[in-house]
Amino acid sequence: MIERLQRKFVFIAMGSLLLVMVVVLGAVNTVNFHQINERADGLLRILSDNGGKFPASSDKDKPPEDGPPGAQMNEETQFETRYFTARASSGGTVTQIDTGHVAAISSAEAKEMAEQALSSGRDSGTIGVYRYLRTEQNDGSLLVFVDCRNQFETAKSFLIASFGIGLASLAVVGLLVAVLSRKAIRPVVESIQKQKRFIADAGHEIKTPLSIISANTDVLELQQGKSEWTDSIRRQVMRLGGLVENMLALSRLEEGGRRLSSVPVPLSALAAEEAEPFRTLAAAQGCRLETDIGPDITVKGEPGSLRQLIGILLDNAVKYAGGGKTIRLNLRKNGKSGAVLEVYNDLDAPPQGDLSRLFDRFYRADDSRERRTGGYGIGLSIAAATAAAHRATLCAEARGCGIVFTLVLK
Repeated sequence: MIERLQRKFVFIAMGSLLLVMVVVLGAVNTVNFHQINERADGLLRILSDNGGKFPASSDKDKPPEDGPPGAQMNEETQFETRYFTARASSGGTVTQIDTGHVAAISSAEAKEMAEQALSSGRDSGTIGVYRYLRTEQNDGSLLVFVDCRNQFETAKSFLIASFGIGLASLAVVGLLVAVLSRKAIRPVVESIQKQKRFIADAGHEIKTPLSIISANTDVLELQQGKSEWTDSIRRQVMRLGGLVENMLALSRLEEGGRRLSSVPVPLSALAAEEAEPFRTLAAAQGCRLETDIGPDITVKGEPGSLRQLIGILLDNAVKYAGGGKTIRLNLRKNGKSGAVLEVYNDLDAPPQGDLSRLFDRFYRADDSRERRTGGYGIGLSIAAATAAAHRATLCAEARGCGIVFTLVLK
């Protein structure tokens, strides 16, 4: 259990860190790409407003009135910017190409790119490493393409570097968290160990006075004969003894103190055999137990624990079904080596609330009913712990006017 707690702590810590890192790095790189496009759009607006050329030197420091941020120029902008222009007629035919300010593309390629931009029907966008802007002129359209390859390459390198550094940092932090996690959960571990020692010590201490009470009851019966009082004492001694044994068994299961064997278990035969006594018990209470057990289903596990688990589920169903109700046990194969076991029982009213709480220790959905049926409020906790020890899942859910417990064995 401590190892599971430590793994969960590491998983939550690293998962949270990974989420924050992805959000931060994603936001930084998104802003970076946005600024590249913003800068390119600013240059495109300047070129479009000046007929496909940069303005005269006296106007270089003056951004266009309606231009986006990033449109400001300096003395080197016109020499640093690689671009080409294309003019198209009102019918959408490319009539002129000017590639005098770029060397990475031929006139034919520029014309093809301009036709692609025209056919898209969009006024701006990106084709390859070129950002373009289309503006309407008196005699047709002017398309300006700005080469952003250097900016895109820089942004791509930054993206790879940032995520690479992020992953390396995540690995280092993960190692530190894994090393220091035991120290972080030490108070919880100490509390669990104290609880485990208390349950074990209390269980053994309680057994002694129970044995004395039982022996004294025997003496009273020898001297004065049996009576309703001695019978009551015996019943309560047996009840308390059973509760102690169940608490110790649950503690061993949850803390990993008991190692379960893993051998082939003929689950079909085991379930049928375990259901037979409960069929008689259900009939005595006016209920009907129906079984639908698939043939020759075998799983890996410990036979005694699986038998106890099935018995707990059937015992719980018989206690809560009530007179005239139906109990069903279904067992079917799940994949090549798994199985699904369902135990269903009708109730007087549809179950309410969080049914997962039924597996909590000493939880009683109906306290008066539990007292009458003689339950400890711990049986389903043992069933859940047994399922977890077998790496299986056990859940409860409402189904019509009843409840079904589903055990999935892998």
